[in-house]
Amino acid sequence: MTVTVAIATYFSAPYIIETLESVYNQTYENIAVVISDDCSTDDTIKLIQDWAAQEKNQKRFVSIKVITVPQNTGVSANCNRCVAAAPSDWMKFIAGDDILLPNCIEDNVNFIKQHPEAHVIFSQVRLYKDVFIEDNYIKTIPQAFPENLMGAMLTAQDQHQLLLVSDRINYTPSYIFNKQCVLKVGGFDESNRLIEDYPMWLKLTASGEKFYYFHKETVGYRIHQNATNNVGDAVLFKPSVFNSYKIRKKIAHPYLPFEIVKSEQFIYGVSKIFQSLGWNKQHKIYAPLYRFACFYLNPFYYIFALKKRLPNNKTNLFYA
Repeated sequence: MTVTVAIATYFSAPYIIETLESVYNQTYENIAVVISDDCSTDDTIKLIQDWAAQEKNQKRFVSIKVITVPQNTGVSANCNRCVAAAPSDWMKFIAGDDILLPNCIEDNVNFIKQHPEAHVIFSQVRLYKDVFIEDNYIKTIPQAFPENLMGAMLTAQDQHQLLLVSDRINYTPSYIFNKQCVLKVGGFDESNRLIEDYPMWLKLTASGEKFYYFHKETVGYRIHQNATNNVGDAVLFKPSVFNSYKIRKKIAHPYLPFEIVKSEQFIYGVSKIFQSLGWNKQHKIYAPLYRFACFYLNPFYYIFALKKRLPNNKTNLFYA
């Protein structure tokens, strides 16, 4: 069984060789490599091409394919190029600044063989600050088995409802998938240039694909200052919350109870005010004021809390 490791890069020069070498050092043998760069103007492409041309790498992999484009298209389109170029059905995505732990592909293949019904599989992610050394290790996520989304008793529709309420998957870098299920739902939504995963989770679960999980570390995720959405711990909320809201407004809000939608709208409005006033800071006044405004002044929060206690909502996953 061949597994394609797909690496999506964009201005990844400081990290890409470490990422590629983590693929080289996998304990699993039958690996194809697809690298798609989204019009980087640093040394990313040259480093990739030089690495791909090395004899040791040519011999190590089933195949190596490098894809470049003349203009930046966004992460979703970059992922679609990887899917289209993959020579195998099973694929493992990795960003150009993260790493696969040595047993990543082998552990996933073993799970696939034991669970042939699984087409989308998650596992644990080790978080590091800047450098993949033990002194910089932060934590592993998820720390406990995520019963709320990946529990054995939940169906794909259950997972879909839970994901409509919020994106509960913060261990996305771990996932491996069969590309046929992604092709079946039309691939990644290229209108969402910056967020590819959450819309895909909703499409997959809506199509009947249940997400599976095994509790083992498989991927290293790097938290660094060059990341697109990394603004450190000094802010109350990251700039991406505004883009996320626009996406949720389109793909989640039409299916949610009105008080959940209105509550999100209220918090979005509060966040816009704080951003415009320059109050998006972890400050002794701004932080408690933001929490107070988002929850205690939010009338829809109280409606949600009341409806959650109603007997007929005890089994409604929108109120889980």
